[in-house]
Amino acid sequence: MTAMTTDGSTTPERGRRPRTVAVLVRDGVLPMELGLVHQLFGSARSARGEPLYDVRTCAPRPGRIRTDADFPIYAEHGLATVAAADTVLVPASHETDEGLRRGVLPEELREALRTTTEYGPRPRPRRIASICTGSFVLAAAGLLDGRRATTHWMSAGLFARTFPSVTVDPGVLFVDEGRILTSAGEAAGIDLCLHMIRRDHGAAVAAEVARRTVVPPHREGGQAQYIQRPVESEGLTSTSASRAWALTRLAEPLTLAELAAHDAMSVRTYSRRFREETGLTPMQWLTQRRVDRARELLEQTDHTVDRVATEAGFGTGASLRQHFQAGLGVSPGAYRSTFRGAGRASGSGQADE
Repeated sequence: MTAMTTDGSTTPERGRRPRTVAVLVRDGVLPMELGLVHQLFGSARSARGEPLYDVRTCAPRPGRIRTDADFPIYAEHGLATVAAADTVLVPASHETDEGLRRGVLPEELREALRTTTEYGPRPRPRRIASICTGSFVLAAAGLLDGRRATTHWMSAGLFARTFPSVTVDPGVLFVDEGRILTSAGEAAGIDLCLHMIRRDHGAAVAAEVARRTVVPPHREGGQAQYIQRPVESEGLTSTSASRAWALTRLAEPLTLAELAAHDAMSVRTYSRRFREETGLTPMQWLTQRRVDRARELLEQTDHTVDRVATEAGFGTGASLRQHFQAGLGVSPGAYRSTFRGAGRASGSGQADE
């Protein structure tokens, strides 16, 4: 039995091996970033309690690695594990990251990283992601050329000047470019890891990992809200109240004017402030939250696609299918088959593509 993943590939539904996650550490690594990857991916379990990931700490040269704290770590694995992994995560090392330039990485490291983004003989494509200024490593390897990416907001200016062929978005928590992903500061690595778990195994698995870790399964806003603003910008009304209000009314046909009125702003001011805080327009944000709600309903209920569309706020099954295809690359029925299982869903909901 096979199932379709959200990247369009197929994988065995039963008896498949855990996905290998290689965490590439270098001298000066931030221990928090290394630990969060192990905590989040390491706690992901199937419905039968089986581990879904095999997380391995790797280094360009296996052995003792300095951290930016007063203790070292030991990396047992080398670049061969990096090159063969399903997912590679590159946490930050402030000792070296911001001094990296295009083409300065050792050739063996560069090749190991580039191999990760290639399609191997297995049915699912590999991917690579960075946390914080680990994005400098990906850019120095040439992996971000012509792509959109993010990094810590304090390093975004330097990143943009150093790698002009990369489109830098300093206002978001992470950027998903398919097989290449980048995230902002340390805590944004949590958002990125949960996003990848959700993409691999569905919203229910990611939510359980978040509960175990005592973090929200989806954090509102982007890193723009953490950027220090001039004194004259302080005191501006936040859009957080309207976002919380909207989450309780996703099934209703909410308008931009209603959202702005809830926060007592003009539509123009609200739209500008909303994008500053989230990196999205209000309608883009609302669509993403409705897709999230639809995913939960497809995984956890036997509702038909039309009913899911109504409860998630898309109105019609056709609209839901359109947004699912645009956002996830699969139909609602294919998503349910992958993340809920054909044997667990009722015939009416499963067949309604």
